[in-house]
Amino acid sequence: MNEYEYKYILEGKNPVKCSNLNKWAQYMQTADRRVARTEEKDIVISTVFLGINMDMGSTNIPKLFETLIVGGEYDGDIYRCATWQEAENQHEIACKKSGVSYARS
Repeated sequence: MNEYEYKYILEGKNPVKCSNLNKWAQYMQTADRRVARTEEKDIVISTVFLGINMDMGSTNIPKLFETLIVGGEYDGDIYRCATWQEAENQHEIACKKSGVSYARS
């Protein structure tokens, strides 16, 4: 099985591989996977844990978190990364890029 075929769950803020499809599906239905969400004016910036590797084999680093900008000049921009910490940083960068204020909690 290729790396990108693995599903992941979070243990705390740490992604771990999950080869059990039922366990993964249950996790995805019930877990709070949100890293951050910021809304200001007509712009929404959302960062979440995806639970699947979106790298699709282009690198050896799984892309498990995603930040999406909706609205404004950068509408539709998507950024992906491997860790919770990177996701928090990515969210903050997306907010600054979009001119949206963000205070990390």
